Amino acid sequence: MSGETAGISGQTVVITGAGSGIGHAIAMGFLRDGAQVVGCDIREDGLAPLAEKGARVERTDVRSREQVAALIERAYTDTGRLDVLVNNAGFGSRKPVASLDDGEFEKMIEVHLYGSTYGLRYALPIMQSQGRGRVIQVLSRAAEISGRGDSAYSAAKAAMWATLRSAARENVEHDVLINGLIPGPTNTGIWGRDMPKLQSPDAVYPTALMLATLPSGGPTGRVFWNEREYALMDPANPSPDFRKDVAGS
Repeated sequence: MSGETAGISGQTVVITGAGSGIGHAIAMGFLRDGAQVVGCDIREDGLAPLAEKGARVERTDVRSREQVAALIERAYTDTGRLDVLVNNAGFGSRKPVASLDDGEFEKMIEVHLYGSTYGLRYALPIMQSQGRGRVIQVLSRAAEISGRGDSAYSAAKAAMWATLRSAARENVEHDVLINGLIPGPTNTGIWGRDMPKLQSPDAVYPTALMLATLPSGGPTGRVFWNEREYALMDPANPSPDFRKDVAGS
């Protein structure tokens, strides 16, 4: 058993959007390594395999403050602790700004930004009282690239990044470390079709495990990709050529 694996054994890990894709893979990984996993999703069908492996599961719409509060409270009441929160719930959409229907932009913000912020709001007081906690915000390079059709998704992920940086500063004295995770191009339902050339969702778990088991005094307010720190919004990062993008559309 590795040090990281041993470090997560017995800990309570809450994961939103655990019914499919990256959230499901992360949940399965934590279960294999002995964590007490509490997984939620708005769709219940994907939660059944987690329940069969011993996870506590809950149908939760993260747009509801009350439902997120109940999820966090149940996790803490049932296990007596709350060690890790993974704010992963989300979905994709690729529509130009001018083509967005009423409510589409708002729903993207509600699920990603409001949902993750509700998680922070209700988990952080518990972690503060414990004197320890780890939070993982699942982000995307879309926050800095803002490609065609990504206005809503990019805005939501950039806002999640800004929120985690402030929250990290507010909680450093409590040994509550809050960081972002960029999965990278992954074969999930976000694309609307099978993308076999992309990495499997399982490839994201090592970075999630690393962030969940950071030692006291570890990094906080940072972003990680493939177990290495990534400087989101750094002007030195490769950026798309928008004129080439138009020419190739």
